[in-house]
Amino acid sequence: MAQGVQSLATEAVRAAVAGLDPVKRQTLAEAFIAPEAESVYGFLAAGRSAPRPCRLNLEAGPVWADRGPMTDAADMTYARYLDLDRLLSAQKPVSGQHDEMLFVIIHQAKELWLKQILHEVALAQGLVRAGDLVPAYKSLARVSRIQAVMTQSWDILATMTPADYLRFRGVLGSSSGFQSDQFRRLETMLGLKDPKFLVFQTDRPDAHAALSQALASPSLYDDTLAQLAAVGLPVPQAVLNRDVSRPYIPSADVEAAWLEVYRDTDRWWALYQLAEKLVDLDDALVTWRHKHVVTVERIIGRRRGTGGTDGVGYLSSTLERRCFPELWSIRTQL
Repeated sequence: MAQGVQSLATEAVRAAVAGLDPVKRQTLAEAFIAPEAESVYGFLAAGRSAPRPCRLNLEAGPVWADRGPMTDAADMTYARYLDLDRLLSAQKPVSGQHDEMLFVIIHQAKELWLKQILHEVALAQGLVRAGDLVPAYKSLARVSRIQAVMTQSWDILATMTPADYLRFRGVLGSSSGFQSDQFRRLETMLGLKDPKFLVFQTDRPDAHAALSQALASPSLYDDTLAQLAAVGLPVPQAVLNRDVSRPYIPSADVEAAWLEVYRDTDRWWALYQLAEKLVDLDDALVTWRHKHVVTVERIIGRRRGTGGTDGVGYLSSTLERRCFPELWSIRTQL
C-alpha cells in the first residue's frame, strides 16, 4: 500500500511541475523541504514529534534529508530499516581505553530505552486523560518491563573495575547522567517537577522545549487524580486546580479518596488496577535508583560526581522520592 501511495504521489507531483520551466522546476525541488512532504508521500514517521525533512528529486523521487533516498519495501533490508550505519557509528570513545566503549554503549542504550518509555507514558497519559483507563495498562506494564532491563544493565557496568573507569574518567569533563533531558522529562511527566534541570539543556533547544512543555503540563498523576474526581471520589478542588508547573504536595484528602478505591476494589476495579500499575512504575524507578547508587559506590566510592554533585550522597538522597505519594501512604491506613 505504501509503495502504491509513494508511486502515485511521485507521479502526481511530477505531472504538476511538468509544465514549469527548468529554473522553476529546480527551485521547487530544492524548496520541497516541509511537513507537506511527508503528507504527499504518505510517510508519517510514527512516534516522531515533528515531521522529518524531505527533499524532492524530480527524477529519482523523494529523499530524506537526513538519510538519503527513501527505500521501497521491496528493497528494504534490516540495516536500512534500522539505519544501522548511523546507529553503529554513534559510539565515539575519546580516550582509546578499552572499557570506555562499554560506558558509552550502556548510557546510549539507556537513552534509547528512555525514548521508548516516554513514548509509552505519553500514550498512557493520553488514554488516562480521556478516561480510557484499561487500555493504558498495557503501556504502563511495558514501561515497567523496560525499567527492569535498565536496572539489570547496571550489573553489566559493574564489571568495570575502579581502575578501568579511572583510566578514562578524565575525558568525561563535567558531563554526567545527571544532565539527561529524557530522564528529567520522565520524572516530570510522572509528577516529580523541578525546573532547575532546564539549565543543562540551554545548548539543546529541542530538549529544552520538550522539558519546558512537560514542566508546564499536567503530569500522569494529575490526570489520574482528575479521573478520581470524574467518577465522584472526593478530590479537593485545590488539588484539581493547582498550578501544575509546581511540585505536587501530598494531600490527606487525596489519600482518603484512594482509600475508598482500595477498600472497595470491586466497585473501583479500573482505578485500583491503574493505581497498582503506577506503583509498579514508582517501585521500578526506586529500584533503578538504588542499583545506580550501589554501582556508583562500587566503582568510584564516595568521590564527587563528574557533574559536580555529591556522587553517592546525592544519588542516595533521591531514593526517598515518590511520584505517587498517596499510593504508598495508604498502605499504612488499610
